Amino acid sequence: MTTRHPNPQRRSLLRAASASVAGLAVGPQALAAGATASTAIEQAWARAQGIMDQFKKPLVFRKQDFLVTAYGAEPCKAIMVEGFVAHHELGQVSTPAPGAKDCYAAIAAAIAACSAAGGGRVVIPAGSWLVKGPIVLKSNVNVHLAKGAHVYFSNDPDDFAKYGEFDCGASGKLVISRWQANDCLNYSPMVYAYNQTNIALTGEDWTSILDGQGGVPQANGDTWWDWKGKRKAGPNQHQAQTVVNPRTPASIKDIVPGLTPAQVALLEGTSDRWRTDEVFLPTLSEAGVPVAKRIFGRGHYLRPCMVEFISCTDVLMQGYQINQAPFWLHHPVNCNKVEFRNVHLDSMGPNSDGFDPEACNTVLVDGCTFNSGDDCIAIKAGKNRDTQYGPTQNVVIQNCIMNSGHGGVTLGSEMSGGIQHVYAQNIEFRNANWATDPLNTAIRMKTNMNRGGFLRHFYVRNVTMPNGVNLKPQFYKPLPGSPIPQKSVGSSAGAVVTIDCDYDPNADNVRTRPPAVENIHISGVKVGNVATKDGPRSCYQAILLLGPVAFDYNGPQPAEIFPIRDVTITDCDFGTPVNAAQPWYLYNVRNVKLSNVTIAGKVHNATLSA
Repeated sequence: MTTRHPNPQRRSLLRAASASVAGLAVGPQALAAGATASTAIEQAWARAQGIMDQFKKPLVFRKQDFLVTAYGAEPCKAIMVEGFVAHHELGQVSTPAPGAKDCYAAIAAAIAACSAAGGGRVVIPAGSWLVKGPIVLKSNVNVHLAKGAHVYFSNDPDDFAKYGEFDCGASGKLVISRWQANDCLNYSPMVYAYNQTNIALTGEDWTSILDGQGGVPQANGDTWWDWKGKRKAGPNQHQAQTVVNPRTPASIKDIVPGLTPAQVALLEGTSDRWRTDEVFLPTLSEAGVPVAKRIFGRGHYLRPCMVEFISCTDVLMQGYQINQAPFWLHHPVNCNKVEFRNVHLDSMGPNSDGFDPEACNTVLVDGCTFNSGDDCIAIKAGKNRDTQYGPTQNVVIQNCIMNSGHGGVTLGSEMSGGIQHVYAQNIEFRNANWATDPLNTAIRMKTNMNRGGFLRHFYVRNVTMPNGVNLKPQFYKPLPGSPIPQKSVGSSAGAVVTIDCDYDPNADNVRTRPPAVENIHISGVKVGNVATKDGPRSCYQAILLLGPVAFDYNGPQPAEIFPIRDVTITDCDFGTPVNAAQPWYLYNVRNVKLSNVTIAGKVHNATLSA
């Protein structure tokens, strides 16, 4: 692949994205050339402290409570039924008993009254409550769950296509949402806010529960989670995001008539997979279709997030538990000053990412516990052409515990707008379920030639993994003809540190955005071993760095294909990998420095490139 220097437009974009945040004492200028590596890292962590200092002053709400019972809410009885406790795993799940009263209108009325009074606290008391519609926050309102409050959101998708701002006819009354980093009109999330200021979702403790009932069967036996892809024979196999939707036109030219044959071929690829809902939406983005025409909702199968706040400022989520989310659990988008503190996340469904801040600025995650069916934390920043909100930047993650999940602290894969200045410290990747449902990888960065974007200034320190990570590799599937042999790179699971620049390349027809990954600094990682029949083991490989694969690129020539570069891994002990003969994998990387890195008892000090 021919390469060239970055063009001026790209350089200016990167410079703009590096602008410091007002109020932070340490800006990127402090990291200028000439500073020693240790000094630069110290200054980076000083910047992290500046981010945390932004949250010293708590949000303030009027001292008035609005009890939802005063507006007609009534508690219900809960019963146990057979459902899914995890994707594909049957078990007993709780749900409101038949005849439970719907509390949607009462909660909406309480929020409206609170807002009209100038703000305050809307209180959901102890008890079980059925809510057949979204809780929509307004400025200066704190929705608070008392100790022992259990809110069950309806498991009927139609209840989240009734109250949105946009009447889309047969598709329902929908809201502006973002689904896997693409904008659309879709079902409302269970808890939602758009363009609000000074909002909070809080609980008294972890007995304050928000329950999405993602694995609870409806009357027809289906669940929200089935929309990921059916797992049983039946008449509704077509109701899934992975199946060609007959509502989708036969050609993208039916929607965008001006496309050239070459553009149509690029967007549609060589099969009709682009007509599945999960690919149709990003195809609309690539084709430049405005959001007002990206209508999903009824007749489509894109599950909503549990909690989604878009274009909000001063956001607090604190002190509750969340279960059985249909899709991502928390998804703030284009928000400024987001505090996510002391939340217990327990949802083992498909795509149950715990916390996914996207295109947000100034975020603090502190004291949370994750038991996730997908990534515990996954930082996002737009996908395809939906990058108008810019990068995610200035994020601190600390004092958290992570058990099951695909990745612990993850950056990407949807990162077309860029991710920078992310700091993770004092984290226990506990991996308590290592024998049955292990954490696949702990520190994970993922992108590809479609998602592109930049990922830089990522700092990790002082993390422990008492039970290692997944001991079995999960090999990714390169494109046909790729220089990467099939079943040779375990980038989906098995490494403690994974930087994957060829993530799921077969998922995207358009691969025209080479990513740039640089300035990654990891220190103080301590990985424990678990007992196996072959002796103590901690992981499959310690480190996996898969840089961009130039073969995948299908855009205009020449292209900028940069290696992963300027990575330091210092003062770490990775335990004993299963693949001790090849403790790391490198492809298209430059200037990876290992300093006092112990793997299987051997200390490594080296500078690596490949």
